[in-house]
Amino acid sequence: MAGVKHCYDGKIAGLYDLDKTLGKGHYAVVKLARHVFTGEKVAVKVIDKTKLDKSATGHLLQEVRCMKLVQHPNVVRLYEVIDTQTKLYLILELGDGGDMFDYIMNHEKGLSEEQAKVYFAQIVHAISYCHTLHVVHRDLKPENVVFFKEQGVVKLTDFGFSNRFQPGKMLTTSCGSLAYSAPEILLGDEYDAPAVDIWSLGVILYMLVCGYPPFHEVNDSETLTMIMDCRYTVPQHVSTACQSLISRMLQRDPKRRASLGEIESHPWLQGVDPSPAKKLSLPLTSYKSLSDEEHEIIIQSMECGSIADRGAIQE
Repeated sequence: MAGVKHCYDGKIAGLYDLDKTLGKGHYAVVKLARHVFTGEKVAVKVIDKTKLDKSATGHLLQEVRCMKLVQHPNVVRLYEVIDTQTKLYLILELGDGGDMFDYIMNHEKGLSEEQAKVYFAQIVHAISYCHTLHVVHRDLKPENVVFFKEQGVVKLTDFGFSNRFQPGKMLTTSCGSLAYSAPEILLGDEYDAPAVDIWSLGVILYMLVCGYPPFHEVNDSETLTMIMDCRYTVPQHVSTACQSLISRMLQRDPKRRASLGEIESHPWLQGVDPSPAKKLSLPLTSYKSLSDEEHEIIIQSMECGSIADRGAIQE
């Protein structure tokens, strides 16, 4: 019957109203949504399970596992996973300020170093936390860093290529985007997991202060050659301290790349608060923002669930 929508179209499990599309991938669409009761806005990654092959399913499970594990003020939160017959919905924290790639593209010569420091310190802080939990991101790039203006922070997102690693044990999966990928990944070698994230951090810092990627040629084969030779030039307006930090990360030999500890203690990053997220985290919803009707529904539900009687709840 035309015109009759499936009851879940536009509403997920009766909990979220789906709104406009924010982005599209191979087998997923990211939509803006609103929690029916609280009005809280979230991002929903809608995954079409019918389009998933074995490897995509693996990546997806990995993403969910890693995001559930990584709970950090500079990582986008995965609130819940709703599984239906044909679709999987990942309910994610919604950034209100766009992604870092667009932000960099709007700054022709890059950001001021003072501003770049603030954002870079937060990204390093998040990656450092991920690595402590033995989670490697493997697809670090400005598109996967999102601004949260109200909280005054940036957060990492898209753990689609992330993986658990065992220290000292090599990984072999090649993933990520050419311009941000470490030489050893492009060579198809076994690689030390944490070192590939460090390389990508170098690319991100370069982009923050220069306004464009370090390895970006007319065609892919030239870009590849530049990455393999680790050939890039830093414009003159970038300070010596910042150049030295970039060069510690963009090392052809993964063993010679800076560790996260070395990056965090580098002179260029001193005096920056790596976690300026508002120290008070507010509850997702405040009773002040509920309508009388919603208030009544909640009290009735609590009464029905024998949590307490009305008097005790309202107290």
